Parts: sequence; C-alpha cells; structure tokens
Amino acid sequence: MIYLDYCATTPMSEKALSTYSKVAKEYFGNPSSLHDYGTYAHQLLEQSRKDIAKMIGAEKEGIYFTSGGSESNYLSLLSIIRGNSNRGKHIISTKIEHPSVLNSLKILEKEGYSITFVPVNSFGVVELEQLESEIREETVLVSIGHANSELGTIQNLKAIGELLKSKNVLFHSDCVQTFGKLSIDVKDFHLSAVTMSAHKIYGPKGVGAVYLSPELSWSAIVPNSSQEKGFRQGTGNVPGIAAFSVAATDLHRAMNSDSERFQQLQQLFLQSIDSSKITLEGHPKHRLAHHLCLRVKGIEGQFMMLECNRKGIAISTGSACKVGQTTPSIAMTETGKTIDEAREMIRISFGRETTEEHIRFTVKAMNDIIENYFRN
Repeated sequence: MIYLDYCATTPMSEKALSTYSKVAKEYFGNPSSLHDYGTYAHQLLEQSRKDIAKMIGAEKEGIYFTSGGSESNYLSLLSIIRGNSNRGKHIISTKIEHPSVLNSLKILEKEGYSITFVPVNSFGVVELEQLESEIREETVLVSIGHANSELGTIQNLKAIGELLKSKNVLFHSDCVQTFGKLSIDVKDFHLSAVTMSAHKIYGPKGVGAVYLSPELSWSAIVPNSSQEKGFRQGTGNVPGIAAFSVAATDLHRAMNSDSERFQQLQQLFLQSIDSSKITLEGHPKHRLAHHLCLRVKGIEGQFMMLECNRKGIAISTGSACKVGQTTPSIAMTETGKTIDEAREMIRISFGRETTEEHIRFTVKAMNDIIENYFRN
C-alpha cells in the first residue's frame, strides 16, 4: 500500500526505534532517582533537552517534555495565561487552529477571558493589518500555528512576532506540523512558546515538547507537580524522549534536501492532474513542501479517500464521517469555501518513502476514480 498521510503520523525511523529499544533496556531508571540508574537516565534526558533546544535556537532551560502535541498546547496555553493574568484578559487566535488549541481557549473563556478569532484570507493567511486591528490594551497573548495541517499554508511568524513584540504581547505557536521541516528560531520570531511533537517526524507516539521562554512567567496547571520543573506530572518517558531527539536531529539535518525533493514531487503531482477537476487549496507558494490540500470538484473527500484506499493508497480528508454525516473542514470554510466545497477536500502528504512512481500511480488512480464517478 502507498502511504500518503505523513501529516497525520509517520513511521518511526530505524534509528529512533533502535534508540528507544536500547534506552528502554539499558537506561530504564527513573530520571528523578538519585542512584546511578537514575543519574544515567537524567543525563540522557538533559542531553535530549539540549538537542531539541538547539534546533529552534532556544536555551535548554526552556524545553519541557510532554506526552505529545495536544498536551503541549493545553499545558503551555493554560500555564502561560494563568501565570500572566495581571497583563490582561484578552487572547487572539484563529478558528483554523488545532482542536487542542481551540479547546484550551474554551476553558479560558469560561474563566473570564475574552477570545478574538482573527479571520484568515482566501489562502488561509493571517494578515498583519487585520491582526494589529484586533490587539487591545488588555491583550495578553496571541496563538497562531506555524502551518495549518489541512491547508498546508505557512504563516509568517517572523512578521507576526515583530508586531507582537512591539505591542508587548506574548506569542504562542503550534509548530507540530513544521518542527524539523521548516527553520524555527524562537529569538528571531520573538516566540514566547512553541509546541512540538515526535510522531510527526519519525519519532514515537506519546512524546512531545514545549518551549517556554525562560523570561516568561507561568503557573503550573497542577500545583506541586514534581516533573519537568513543575510543568507537568508523570515520570519522564526517557526512551521516548531520546528517540524523539534522535529522530528530530536526523530530520533537521536533512531539512533542506528533503524540502527540495518534496517540492519536486509536489510539482510533479500538480503538473499531472487535470486542474479543471482537481484544484489546489491553501497558499500556492507559502505552503509545506510535503503537503497538498486538494478539492475534487463534485466529489466528497470522504468518497475519494475510501476509493483511494480500495486502490491501495492512504490519503486523508477534511471530512470526518460520523454515522452517515460529514463535518466540513473549518479551515476550508474559513477561507471562504461553501460547506459543499469544503466537503470536497482531500489531503495528500509525502514522506521519506514517497517516490515519483507513487505520485504517478496516485494521479492515475484519482483520474480513474473521477472518471468512473461521473460516468455512473
């Protein structure tokens, strides 16, 4: 089967698997224990912290390990807001953020915070003028993801960060889809907080990380938590964290060459399709190199996904099928698409194992599905 759903998750790399196994067998001590077994595990933990920090231009003291991207978003947002309640009660975000961000904002709204969702344009881009117009005296934080997982559109974090710094507003970005794939510099982008995940970059599931600026005030979600300097509870997953670090390091080193190859695959796909039947959504240029958000005119994404699966191709869709009902992609409707158009969305994402042959096979399969659909 051809796997083209790398934005959903990736297989663990051989090096990450080997690291996980070795650490689980030989360095199984609790990193908080004071004996040698604990010391060895703690040293691995701190080396991994240093490695992850280096990749985003951060201090290792600002890295906190978690159970994944969703927990990273939840913990970072709530701990930052509660630790800076004196700065204001207004938060800005977008409606195209990951559900873990939107759900965290709902919690804060119930606690008395005012949430403003700044609109995006037809490409899914947050326009600076629009963002600036929504900033108030009491705005404490802005949360905007680096790249939307459905549209593939990349936000200009540097420009956003410079604006927010001039307004003395904290800046959080969900970088789960971009960490290891795009250059991230927390100082250059003026980021207060960043969230990351291992399973999107050939690491294990159940592992993630948060960057919090060491200059930032924050308040623990659960008081008196003993792990990760009080940021969370639970014994550190040292094997998973070590594997995360190894996978991230490998991907970071290959970032430029991978991006170039993915762009070639992306162009091959777009040049091979019938643009009168299949259209590219999201930004045509400022987008993830390994990502294609497509709309097949007149055919629901759920149908295309299932038909591709029958032909041995794994893709994803913005439509979630629940007891015969389909929920259209919010990201698509926020860019101005109708509900019916939003339901036509499919997502194809490349990875290390993707070849030109896979792309050609997929294009032919999709053409056949479309032809048979309208013939019948």
